Amino acid sequence: MSQRALPTTLLDSFADHLQVSQGRSSHTVRAYLGDLRSLNDALAKQGITSINHVTLRVLRSWLALQSESGAARSTISRRCASAKTFFRWALDRGVIAADPSLRLVAPTKERHLPEVLAADQASKLLDLAALASDDGDPLHGRNRAALELLYASGIRVGELVGLDIDDVDLMDATVRVLGKGNKQRVVPFGKPAGDAIEAYLKGARPQLVTAESGSALLLGRKGKRADQRQIRAALSDLLQHLPDSPDASPHALRHSAATHLLDGGADVRTVQEVLGHASLATTQIYTHVSTERLRAAYRQAHPRA
Repeated sequence: MSQRALPTTLLDSFADHLQVSQGRSSHTVRAYLGDLRSLNDALAKQGITSINHVTLRVLRSWLALQSESGAARSTISRRCASAKTFFRWALDRGVIAADPSLRLVAPTKERHLPEVLAADQASKLLDLAALASDDGDPLHGRNRAALELLYASGIRVGELVGLDIDDVDLMDATVRVLGKGNKQRVVPFGKPAGDAIEAYLKGARPQLVTAESGSALLLGRKGKRADQRQIRAALSDLLQHLPDSPDASPHALRHSAATHLLDGGADVRTVQEVLGHASLATTQIYTHVSTERLRAAYRQAHPRA
């Protein structure tokens, strides 16, 4: 195999840095490495076999080719971020003398308003989950607890399935969450979620427990820790019984929680803390959702709209 500008050993060291030093998720590490392999292929086609021969012009050409091949703006933006993070790390380690990505700029991301459930849709969805849990199937009890907690706390579905029993404090009505970058936060939840979790812990979870369950809060049919796919399937199944509901993912419950908090008068910085956003700008997209909903209601109701 011909020499590569970004050798495997260097990429492996970078991956260790992302995972250990920066606390990035395995999903993020895979995405960054995939982006750098794409760059490596582009460099090889240009005959560039040394990292020190990579220039700003070369990087811009690589991103331009991504755009011409139909890659989404979000993908190009992430690839730009991957390259900038990598070359900054390489500079800090003394692998390169200058950072070629310093003036590399990603295209502006298209901002799509997130899919959200209306407050009455969310209420009906959770009523359906409660009704389904009355049949005695422990998975239905688990699903009710999972969806109630997702909507009540606004946590990510990945954070949800990573919870252990001790992370939930029913007395204080709070859940301790390990978020992105291994940052921990404590999020409150309401009585309906607390009731659903308590019912699950007393009735459903004992029916699912096996030697492999450990301390996992949410379990699957075979007693292992539930995964995101199972929660997504549970939500999809319930939405089929909810008229006029959007084709929503579990993340839509997080979006809905944020939007409904703002609709109810919560401060945007409080919502930022609840959601675990590093940047206030990320949270502020939900203010746009609230404004759009207000504008739509105004247009529909006001005689001179």
